[in-house]
Amino acid sequence: QVQLVESGGGLAQTGDSLRLSCAASGRSSYTMGWFRQAPGKERQSVAAISWGGDSTYYADSVKGRFTVSRDNAKNTVSLQMNSLKPEDTAVYYCAATILPITHITRPATGPRAADFASWGQGTQVTVSS
Repeated sequence: QVQLVESGGGLAQTGDSLRLSCAASGRSSYTMGWFRQAPGKERQSVAAISWGGDSTYYADSVKGRFTVSRDNAKNTVSLQMNSLKPEDTAVYYCAATILPITHITRPATGPRAADFASWGQGTQVTVSS
C-alpha cells in the first residue's frame, strides 16, 4: 500500500481559498481521491483524479470551486479550494486506489470510501462565516 500524508488545512473565512496537498510514497500509478468528513456525517467523496491526470471527478457541491491536480514526478496530489463556504468545514482525507477512475465514478454517488485501500491521516479545514 502507498503511504499518504496530507497538509495545508487550517482556518479560513467564507470566500477564502486553501490548498491541500497529499504526498505519496511509492509509485504513482493510482487513482487518487479526496474525501471529507464532517462531525456526525459519513465520509463523502469530494474529487478524484486518474493516475495520468487526464480524467477528474467532482462532487456537485464543489464543482466550479475546487480543482484537483497531480504531479506524478513529485508524487503529490493537490486540492485547490476556492470560494470556501462554512459547509466545507470537515476533515479532508487523501486516498489512493488501484481501480481506474472510470470504475469508481458512479453517476449517483461518485467514488465510495470502500473503493480506496490507502488513506492519509486527514487534515482539518474550518471555514467561518
